[in-house]
Amino acid sequence: MTDTTLPAPEQPVVEDLRAELRGALISPGDEGYEKARKVYNAMINKRPALVARCTDTADVIACVNFAREHGLILAVRGGGHNGAGLGTCEGGLVVDLSEMKGCRVDPAKRTVRVEGGATWGDVDHATHAFGLATPSGIISTTGVGGLTLGGGLGHLTRKCGLTIDNLIGVDMVLADGSFVQANADENEDLFWAVRGGGGNFGVVTSFEFRLHPIRKVIGGPTLWTLDQAPEVMRWYRDFIANAPEDLNGFFAFLTVPPGPPFPEELHLKKVCGVVWCYTGPEEHADEIFAPVRRVGPPVLHGVQEMPYPALQSAFDGLYPPGHQWYWKADFITEISDEAIEAHIEHAAAPTMQSTMHLYPVDGAAHRVGGTETAWSYREARWGMVIAGVDPDPANRERITGWAKDYWEAIHPYSSGGAYVNMMMEEGQDRVRASYRENYKRLLRVKRKYDPENLFHTNQNIKS
Repeated sequence: MTDTTLPAPEQPVVEDLRAELRGALISPGDEGYEKARKVYNAMINKRPALVARCTDTADVIACVNFAREHGLILAVRGGGHNGAGLGTCEGGLVVDLSEMKGCRVDPAKRTVRVEGGATWGDVDHATHAFGLATPSGIISTTGVGGLTLGGGLGHLTRKCGLTIDNLIGVDMVLADGSFVQANADENEDLFWAVRGGGGNFGVVTSFEFRLHPIRKVIGGPTLWTLDQAPEVMRWYRDFIANAPEDLNGFFAFLTVPPGPPFPEELHLKKVCGVVWCYTGPEEHADEIFAPVRRVGPPVLHGVQEMPYPALQSAFDGLYPPGHQWYWKADFITEISDEAIEAHIEHAAAPTMQSTMHLYPVDGAAHRVGGTETAWSYREARWGMVIAGVDPDPANRERITGWAKDYWEAIHPYSSGGAYVNMMMEEGQDRVRASYRENYKRLLRVKRKYDPENLFHTNQNIKS
């Protein structure tokens, strides 16, 4: 299977598929096609031959069989957030799971069963009613499927581990159209592979997650001027490494949005900051945050108690669908003084929404071995992403150039590979570097469950 656009299927054949589906099958010229073909990143402009809005597993099976039998490129879309636009394809069939978003919580077992098209906002809504949560990124409109299959970094990483560390099992449709379950007792090799190996092995129609008793958090941003950034970065690299695991905080270079809750004097200022999430006892919060308030000092300490879903959705308005995105990423083991100098040189992002984040990867995430899941970089301390973002297509080259230049300057101080959820299409060498010693095992699983590489619209595992 190649990435070359293939001829669209004949209309009578398409009608056969349409008759087999409960969900809508949308093709060019149909009402709603332009909306159906779009993904979160407006820099991606592909025109699939068909978009299948699946409503259940039977629809997914029919679509997988159809793509295989007719030699169609196949893409699978959950929330559609993937930066590289891997939830769509040119001239092929998109299996759109966005209608499959059911969530069922078992409060006694502290688990949730989530369909493959749900977003983390759907999950948070369902679990918060029971005072429960699971690790789930930092933006609530992100799809559960994409984030989970790539690993899952977020506000709860230090306390609860990666999203995959809380995955109990999955239901999947394989390349031959068969339906399987994968967990610690069934298809263990497949369960190992989907915990970080992306969408290489089939369509996950549902996930089951372990939940944690988290209802409210104390969180929000602390901001400093860019002039203070060298001091803050040196302090942060040591502070977060020794902080209680109840405290998570990702470092960022950002532009202050021009609106509440930020004071007017900070609007559109270039700053550095840390976005905190504290899940420990409220009575200890002042003690925990006392060192933070002494650094700099900050120009804003906007930390307060809030429901966990409020923190999880705090960036949704800043990053709506339809903006131009260009991402570069790396894993980081050490933030050296030389690396800080390189960061500072590129810290002033070219547009308001462009940013750099350093997500901690330690605490609970470090208690899982590097070969226990497909995610390889368990010894990394941070996952770094450089994101050039802007709503105006005229700024495409500007944000892309900044992200590339920044990454080229900082990459020599990285661990070599990257978090696959934060990569564009960067070639096979980068995919191999991101899985390291786990790549050969992933390849064996790939050959067993998808020998013809039907599922290749992803950060692909191939020989």
